[in-house]
Amino acid sequence: MENKRQKVEIADIFRRFESDYHQQSYMTHEQQKAFNAIMNCRSQELGGHTLKCNNCGHVEHAYNSCRNRHCPKCQYLKQVVWVDKLKARLLPVKYFHIVFTIPASMHKLFYANQVICYDLLMKSASQAILKAGENPCFLGAKTGGVAILHTWGQALTYHPHVHLLVPAGGFDSDQFEWIQSGKKFFAPVKALSSLFRGIFAENIYKHVNELIPGNNSETIDIDYLRNLIYKNSWNVFSKPALSNAEKVIEYLGRYTHRVAISNARILEIADDKVHFIWKDYRQNGRTKIMKIKAVEFINRFMMHVLPCGFYKIRYYGIFANTLCNDMLDTYLSLNDKEMDLSSMAGKNWQDLVQDIIGYDPFLCKICKKGMMLLHSRIDAKPRAA
Repeated sequence: MENKRQKVEIADIFRRFESDYHQQSYMTHEQQKAFNAIMNCRSQELGGHTLKCNNCGHVEHAYNSCRNRHCPKCQYLKQVVWVDKLKARLLPVKYFHIVFTIPASMHKLFYANQVICYDLLMKSASQAILKAGENPCFLGAKTGGVAILHTWGQALTYHPHVHLLVPAGGFDSDQFEWIQSGKKFFAPVKALSSLFRGIFAENIYKHVNELIPGNNSETIDIDYLRNLIYKNSWNVFSKPALSNAEKVIEYLGRYTHRVAISNARILEIADDKVHFIWKDYRQNGRTKIMKIKAVEFINRFMMHVLPCGFYKIRYYGIFANTLCNDMLDTYLSLNDKEMDLSSMAGKNWQDLVQDIIGYDPFLCKICKKGMMLLHSRIDAKPRAA
């Protein structure tokens, strides 16, 4: 038995083609952990409990969630709570959405060295923003950003990139004034691209002895890295400014806890192929249906399982954990504004669910009068030896 909302889910694909995938592919410990968690999420495998209405006697089974960060079923509540907390730390100003990408020639190196390369990608993108902001030719102020790592494209292909939300301005050196940027981003995108590439190169050279070749025939040295980094252009995209903090919060909610693909995009499993919806941005975001073999679908999904303990959301500059409260207080004082407090801090999960869905989750769906109370526990199935 299982709690399901979609007709076809990623868990169904995993269960149906598990043996085929294991015969063709190798998974790391973290990938195997995510695979098992997603496959068993909200099923009897993880155990749960039975609820019974104290008025009409209606019985429901509720199974435990896996809580894995790569599971498409377990992210929504985390996302809502995180976004609510962010309201209390973001400055009430306009924001730019900047996307930092790497050339395809770097993909093998990145995948073979995920911990090092993902970390340097996020650091280098943020350092480029901070340096450009401090440059008197551009903004001439101390700024910051919220960085979010994504590793996928719409077709589940490997595409590491960083989304950075950057305020449209910054503080002067004495923190006595907020310097507003222009309507467009405070630094030219071409200059930012070159700065980003140069900073990344400088950072990765320090790790040359730790890197694993992306191809068995290659050796890693400074000359190899230099050629790999500089033979192609690096792209930075600047999207239109978001006009206020509320739009920023709404926007971030769509990006932060997103996984490689949601269950809602999966249409069906036909024979040994998975059909899912994707947007082709080369054709102005035209919606299409992709059909690929299930084993290939699983392989593409597994490529986006992050290394254990890796933080994919990070705060830099004036949004760094050690500075954000002081910077927010300073901005509010300078502009005579009040702090936007978190509405969910300190609440238990039952209250959070009620706030989010708008009704009591324990109210009986049948009689609409009674309350669903704990009746019995469902033990998790023991793992096969």
